[in-house]
Amino acid sequence: MSDKALAEHIGAFVKHKRMEQNKTQSELAEEAGISRSTLSLLERGEAVTLSTLIQVLRMLGQLTILQAFDVQEGPSPLQLAKLQKGKRQRTRHRVLRKNNPAKEVDW
Repeated sequence: MSDKALAEHIGAFVKHKRMEQNKTQSELAEEAGISRSTLSLLERGEAVTLSTLIQVLRMLGQLTILQAFDVQEGPSPLQLAKLQKGKRQRTRHRVLRKNNPAKEVDW
């Protein structure tokens, strides 16, 4: 998806949520502390600041969609390497003794 298409997709989402809440552009813009024309730009997929998008999402109660950007802290590559170091890398072959096939020998 192109940048323009993504911006339009986000704008359509904002417009849909605004209309779902039965708010006019003027009402939402005032709540978000932005101008109506800025909100109109956002809904049309034009360039607006990230701050503007966050303010509008907050007023629409949609900040939860930003959870997709949460960073999951896991072990660092060095920690993973240290954890892997203790694991066995090879297996031993089991050989049957010729005179007593019931006994196995590890080599």
